[in-house]
Amino acid sequence: MSYFSRHIFFCLNQREKGEQSCGPHGAQAGFDRCKSRVKAAGLSGAGQVRVNKAGCLDRCAGGPVAVIYPEGVWYTFVDNDDIDEIVDSHLVHGRIVERLLLPPAVGK
Repeated sequence: MSYFSRHIFFCLNQREKGEQSCGPHGAQAGFDRCKSRVKAAGLSGAGQVRVNKAGCLDRCAGGPVAVIYPEGVWYTFVDNDDIDEIVDSHLVHGRIVERLLLPPAVGK
């Protein structure tokens, strides 16, 4: 049995010299919104959902990105509405948000 049922990791990496990365594309705001929404929904804590910061997740071209484990579902997002949909659909109800899935071939 795992301490948390799910982890959602947000890439917050910022590369130098203008290289593609998630940090400059609202990654921190997405993390903050998700953490707040998870807490407000009563989903945080042991046995539930952990919202984590991460360094580079190696999917820079699709940034900003987040990944939910144990499912291994990768998302990209643009704004608070996208984060709200990920929380409400995936983290609350277990339904993948198809429109926000990061295509499998997207990498660095």
